[in-house]
Amino acid sequence: MQLNVAQKLIQEHLLSGEMNAGEEIGLKIDQTLTQDATGTMVMLELEAMGIDKVKTEASAQYVDHNLIQEDFRNADDHLFLRSAAQRFGIYYSRPGNGVSHPVHMQQLAKPGKTLLGSDSHTCANGCMGMLAIGAGGIDVAMAMAGEPYYVKMPRVMGVELTGELPDWVSAKDVILEMLRRHGVKGGVGKIIEYHGPGVQELSAMDRHVIANMGAELGATATVFPSDQEIKRFLQQQGREEDWTELVADKRASYDEEDHIDLSTLEPLIATPSSPDNVVPVAEVAGETIYQSYIGSSANPGYRDFAIASEIVKSKQIAAGISFDINPTSRQLLEQLVENGHIANLLSAGARMHQAGCNGCIGMGQAPATGRNSLRTTPRNFPGRSGTKEDSVFLCSPETAAASALTGKITDPRSLEMDYPTISEPTKFSTQGMLEAPPEDNREINLEKGPNISSIPDFQAIENNFDLPVLLKMTDNISTDEILAGGSRVLPYRSNIQKISTFAFEIIDEDYYEKAMKKRDSGGHTLIAGSNYGQGSSREHAALAPRYLGLKVVLVKDFARIHLQNLINFGILPLTFVDEMDFEKIKQGDILEFRHIHDTLKEKRDFSIQVKGSEQQIQVQHDLTDRQLDIILQGGIINWIKQKQ
Repeated sequence: MQLNVAQKLIQEHLLSGEMNAGEEIGLKIDQTLTQDATGTMVMLELEAMGIDKVKTEASAQYVDHNLIQEDFRNADDHLFLRSAAQRFGIYYSRPGNGVSHPVHMQQLAKPGKTLLGSDSHTCANGCMGMLAIGAGGIDVAMAMAGEPYYVKMPRVMGVELTGELPDWVSAKDVILEMLRRHGVKGGVGKIIEYHGPGVQELSAMDRHVIANMGAELGATATVFPSDQEIKRFLQQQGREEDWTELVADKRASYDEEDHIDLSTLEPLIATPSSPDNVVPVAEVAGETIYQSYIGSSANPGYRDFAIASEIVKSKQIAAGISFDINPTSRQLLEQLVENGHIANLLSAGARMHQAGCNGCIGMGQAPATGRNSLRTTPRNFPGRSGTKEDSVFLCSPETAAASALTGKITDPRSLEMDYPTISEPTKFSTQGMLEAPPEDNREINLEKGPNISSIPDFQAIENNFDLPVLLKMTDNISTDEILAGGSRVLPYRSNIQKISTFAFEIIDEDYYEKAMKKRDSGGHTLIAGSNYGQGSSREHAALAPRYLGLKVVLVKDFARIHLQNLINFGILPLTFVDEMDFEKIKQGDILEFRHIHDTLKEKRDFSIQVKGSEQQIQVQHDLTDRQLDIILQGGIINWIKQKQ
């Protein structure tokens, strides 16, 4: 059988199920990645499971999101995470080392391996010929404990790349073109595999840019081959021995196909407030900007900063512009300093920030009210930047740098200069990037500050109940809207009681108070449109509403990671049989659920009643037997305890 790269990776790691699209499969996980916004809960979950040492080949805990230490909370949690890494046998990357995805790529990523991460952009490491998947924290904790990762077998979408990128066009424009064609739901239920002669024209970090934003397409994973370019990258990192070739068989086929001629692309930009609102830069050129921001896991490579440096070299940015530079790793920052690029940027008027996620997750660098912000980040969901009424555009480093010079959105091809040629260093420093755990962990105690609290106990779902509809929402509600990131919220990531006070505040600032009033009298339900829960993998977006009494979510369809997070915490996910029934339910209606235990076991679709009316709504679920058992136990923690 002729296999593509995705199929080879899955076949090598398949523990249960068959490689038939839509069938649940269990995968062996070789590596895991956690970051500090989600890792605190993962470590508490490992403690609750009684784990001695993780059973993966390599697991790493990165501190990259919550770097602002305005009080004790983040600093305390960093101490906790380091102690947990030592206790459970995990590599630790301290604050300032950089963003998890490029650092993992530099330090640990290996072709042919599986990687599960509690961050939706874990898929970035698919650039290395890995099967890299983002998931909720408790799924990652289970993998660290040696359990399989369960997912429905995706369809594999092959994207053939031909040609070569023109001057002033880069990898960001490739993924923006994919978003323009397919939208934020275009990758749902799919692995996107890039192949063809054009792949050879992309560096390993170019591939990272494209794979990273596969999350914005809703894809389960993005896969590139492991070829001579990946070998070169690993040589650059002093890890050539970790390279193995992994390419598609010559006659491999795909479930669906697309084609991009790289030579035909032009500079693109995603306008507010969705990554798929993509148009040519030339179409919006001339709009005034306040901020131009370069960095993040979506443009983390040496050339992404060096190209901006060369564009602004010996020039000055426009008056009134905030030109924000967020280096993505300490390793990268050292080389940019050594080769004069940081000096170029600073001389032009740039603001230098520490290596980390920073403004991408709303942790600093928030734009001014009513002003446009250009960013090389992966997302521009409403309010994600930290400014409620933000206006964020997503673009390449070339467009961001050109626009910083002019003070308005600028097609970089209009600059009166030749396209700079960038030469990457042949070798990067790798010293001190990851702290290895001790061989003997018996004397290691977890260091818990006063902000860390235990995960609340949750009761199993009842058989009969009535639920008021507390919110009715539209399509494409993101996890940033369900539970915001940023410096106000994320310091409480290990305090569920406190972080729940921020739930849905972007949509309804009174949600918390209304939910608390209903919590002890039976809870509530939510109604939404398509692609509910897109974006971040943060399980807090399920956990906090669950704490507030959320029992059922009824939508047109779900984003993959959030759907699994709802199941993991015992929230029943249902969809409309007829999407037109969405219009029949109003906020404030009460929905009646009867004999739900037997109904879920016996039927895929069933009816619920709108109380006080003759209105019946046909709903359905797509739960596997394992997922249904988790729901009826009240969540995966109860399910694990019941198995022991």
